[in-house]
Amino acid sequence: MAGLRGRAPKWDRFNHWAPGAAVLVLLFWVLLLAAAALTDRSELEPEAGPAPSTGIAEGPAGDEDDARDRDLALYDVIAERFAAGENYHAVAVEEQRARGFPVRPELAVRLPTLAYLTAWLGQEGMIVLAAGLALLTLLAWYRRLGDEPGGEEHRTIALLLLVIGAGMGLKPQYLVLHEVWAGVLLALSFGLHRPGKWKLAWLAAAAALAIREHALPFVLLMGAMAMYRRDWRETAAWGFLVLVFLIGLAVHLAEVGQLISDADPASPSWLVFRGLGGWTSSIALSSTLYLLPGVVAAPLALLPLLGWAGWKSNAGLFGLLLFAGYGVFFMLAGRDNNFYWALMVTPCWFMGLVFLPRSVRSLWNSARGH
Repeated sequence: MAGLRGRAPKWDRFNHWAPGAAVLVLLFWVLLLAAAALTDRSELEPEAGPAPSTGIAEGPAGDEDDARDRDLALYDVIAERFAAGENYHAVAVEEQRARGFPVRPELAVRLPTLAYLTAWLGQEGMIVLAAGLALLTLLAWYRRLGDEPGGEEHRTIALLLLVIGAGMGLKPQYLVLHEVWAGVLLALSFGLHRPGKWKLAWLAAAAALAIREHALPFVLLMGAMAMYRRDWRETAAWGFLVLVFLIGLAVHLAEVGQLISDADPASPSWLVFRGLGGWTSSIALSSTLYLLPGVVAAPLALLPLLGWAGWKSNAGLFGLLLFAGYGVFFMLAGRDNNFYWALMVTPCWFMGLVFLPRSVRSLWNSARGH
């Protein structure tokens, strides 16, 4: 124990906080967790969460199980028709229109990358690819936790939490969901990245961005952090990736735009201010927290953020900014049935729990003036 206390200042972000500031931070977190419990918005009961399926999208109203099945089936059919030689954009618009799914605005039609992969590899190949990505992600984080201060001593539990976080989406029936793939690829990129060693992380993030545009905040944060470190080469690399993505997205939207009209069904706005409940319910319904009552799951969804905040390391700072940023995104954007967007971040989200006890203890000691 004496040895652990001696090493703590190397990574504990809260060790040197003034008592008054520590009291305010503790009070803030108590109030935040209480607010999360009181404002829980998981109207989608646990049975409608990821347990049977995570595939709710912008589908038509009706029985929720059927809606989820239609959503998953939609991506299956699109991939099958594309593999048979049909044009992706034409097939996607036709299938979404025929099934009552919106095709306006153009972003309602997914990027074609995952359909290309599915057509090329087939279902069995996608399962093998998912398993390979999962193993690579575990290996990347095994090494990164060993390189970061305070990480090695918590590595076993942190990797277990990584498996739990990623396990919800990495099931064969969910591999048609774009967020599943993008989320694992972002976790891989996060684990691979080091200041000055970023090329493999860049490739993983590029693959995630090619599958789902919701990976853009991750890429922008990587670029901002590189700029903060004055690593101009890495900054330019992330900027180049954003530029290439925007060009590709413009081409995709133009292709869709040629196939739709004002008579096509339009999606309700994704800019729906759901507040704190939007954040907590998205995380809860995209993870094993769906098994718990919402009043319990909502505060638990926020606790990993305090752990990330207390880990004084490059990974801890990036994780804090990344997950807080996506949390704000979930508060502002996405309807209740878009909860599965949180699969973009749930693989690494709960790893913050491993640093939570030390963070709370440090804040408490600081508040007492110790």
